[in-house]
Amino acid sequence: MKRVHYSWVILFIAFFSIVTAGIIRSSSGVFIVPFEDEFGWDRSTISFAFAISLLLYGISGPFMAALIEVVGLKKMMIIAMLTLLMGILLTFFMVKPWQLVLIWGIIIGLGSGLFLTVLSPYIANQWFVKRRGLALGILTASTATGQLILLPLLAVIVETHSWKWAMGLILCLSFIMLVFILLFIKNSPLEVGLLPYGQEMPSTVYQVEQKKNPIMIAFQTFIEAVKVKEFWLLAGSFFICGLSTSGLIGTHFISYCIGFGFTAVTAASMLSLMGVFDLVGTTLSGWLSDRFDNRWLLFWYYSLRGASLMFLPFALSDGSYIFLIIFSVFYGLDWIATVPPTINISRQIFGMEKSVIVYGWLFASHQLGSAVAAGGAGLIYKIFNSYSWAFALAGMFCVLASLFVIVIKKQRVKVEIQSHVAN
Repeated sequence: MKRVHYSWVILFIAFFSIVTAGIIRSSSGVFIVPFEDEFGWDRSTISFAFAISLLLYGISGPFMAALIEVVGLKKMMIIAMLTLLMGILLTFFMVKPWQLVLIWGIIIGLGSGLFLTVLSPYIANQWFVKRRGLALGILTASTATGQLILLPLLAVIVETHSWKWAMGLILCLSFIMLVFILLFIKNSPLEVGLLPYGQEMPSTVYQVEQKKNPIMIAFQTFIEAVKVKEFWLLAGSFFICGLSTSGLIGTHFISYCIGFGFTAVTAASMLSLMGVFDLVGTTLSGWLSDRFDNRWLLFWYYSLRGASLMFLPFALSDGSYIFLIIFSVFYGLDWIATVPPTINISRQIFGMEKSVIVYGWLFASHQLGSAVAAGGAGLIYKIFNSYSWAFALAGMFCVLASLFVIVIKKQRVKVEIQSHVAN
């Protein structure tokens, strides 16, 4: 019987670590109303704390990528999971709004940064040569799947018991994943005497110096990237990607549905359904990104997402469960299908060695968009007592993002590759 390559074990542990971090981060959508009821805090205040979290874990991405190179994969995953555990434990003792901002805005924001930003491309690059697109699609899909798949269960626990019982569940999941990380994660294929999956001959092409300052590495890469027009086009489109996904849907979808008479469990179930179809759509997107022009894939992803977001207010106002299910399936397929093509274009332009850190900066833009949507939608709700304008505007921005990505010239990708080879 042929032995399973250890790269797939690493992918398995990373997948569920990302799922767990995603559950923690996205549970904010379930806790908005319970926090309002128990502490009497304003929704815009709660949204602000969650917006800080979205922004921080995005901004931390390039530094996390650089730290992995210096500290090592295993130590970084352990530190990040311990940080999440500490944040969840402290939640049981908070009583003031500033404590919510500290715990969920800063501690959990930083703790989730590694798992939800650069871990997927790092493992795909370092552990896979063959099936890299598929591995990247699977790991990327886990980001949103984790953020959505357990929300119905958390909502049921909140309704039948309390938010503290739901918090206890994600605390247990985090501890279990910490044990798996301690037991099975390795820093590189060389630690287990293997080459990356699909690589037949040893290579030193992707090895990097281990003693550089991670902050300097991150900023030096950023300075190089901002000189390239395509970086700004990708960053702009990814800003809108974050604005139209985790910042808006991930944070406010449940509250939006409740406003139209749907129950929290029903709304959370729709998010869970999105998570299931995201796993299909993003894995398929990884497969497609190895075979088709990534610019056109992104064009269609953003265009179709924009159409679905502009459809949502009509689906909710009609009160139809069928329309809501159609939206959830259609939107779920496209939730973060944009990530594999974006990473591929980044790798093609900036090269393998720098692509993970560049993607970290692109993801910082993504999370800036998430933070704008999380906080902005809360303000829009406060002004209009409705989220409809927030969702309609997000749909319009998605159309703009589709124009950003199609402007990237295919010839420019080839030129940049040649330039990096020459250097």
